[in-house]
Amino acid sequence: MFTATVALLFGVGTLVVGADRAVEGVTALAGRYGVSTFFVGLTVVAVGSSLPEIATSVYGALYGAGDLVVGHVVGSATSQITLGVGVVALAGPLAVSRRKTLTYGGGMLAAMAVMAFAVTTGHVVSHVEGVVLVCVYAVFLGTLYEHEDYDELADPPDATPRRAVLWAVVGLALVVVGGHLLVTSGRSLAADAGVPTYLVGVVTGLGTTLPEIAVALLAVRRDRDGIAVGTLLGSNITDPLFSLGVGAAAGTVPVSGSVVAPLAYMAVASAVVVAVLAREGAVTRWGALFCLVLYLPTLLL
Repeated sequence: MFTATVALLFGVGTLVVGADRAVEGVTALAGRYGVSTFFVGLTVVAVGSSLPEIATSVYGALYGAGDLVVGHVVGSATSQITLGVGVVALAGPLAVSRRKTLTYGGGMLAAMAVMAFAVTTGHVVSHVEGVVLVCVYAVFLGTLYEHEDYDELADPPDATPRRAVLWAVVGLALVVVGGHLLVTSGRSLAADAGVPTYLVGVVTGLGTTLPEIAVALLAVRRDRDGIAVGTLLGSNITDPLFSLGVGAAAGTVPVSGSVVAPLAYMAVASAVVVAVLAREGAVTRWGALFCLVLYLPTLLL
């Protein structure tokens, strides 16, 4: 138990340091190349912080653990849009324009709908469907880039391009390592403490969500709302399409009917949060508490 505790604490420290470097690196790159912080958060940071989900999807598919793959993606996405948004908004209001909310939030809901269609038709996500999901993700990113209005450009960076890239790569690597340590050590601690099995699943799901939360939290504290919201919404586009797609492309993903209820709640909770953002233009502290309440039913599902 002592070793697991040390690993857990080390994971937290690694996660915080990595998130700090990642935010600095991607912000510098966004400012230098004229790309908005929101788009960078939606793509580079979202994919980088979703590497644990991508790896889990590939290994789960290769070992025939389809329900684990889908459950992992659904659990992570639900946690990010409820728990993630709630925790980050408690640190400071998450503000985003109505147009961006409808564009990127709508993209997130569309990605979840595509995933639900692939999972519930035929009870297996085939190699071909996996490739299609990855292609849909690539087309979606290309479309977003073409319509990017660059109205939230980062400040001109002090760092050289090489140093900015180094910060971004090292930061994202530390975020992934920190998230992995949190998942493995948290599972070990739960097992050693003899707590219920479902709690182990809660710890694992929370652990894979923490990289996105850490990056978004650091971004909000540095007044980079674009990266914060882009990361949280972007991960929920990346995971249903890219993470699941890569896994299915590597090995088919068989699923059972038990994933239908969690899939439905993921979509409902996400739609509610997007509706709040579209109506209010921000998630305030009261909205943050509401998002945290939305997370609680996931413990039952």
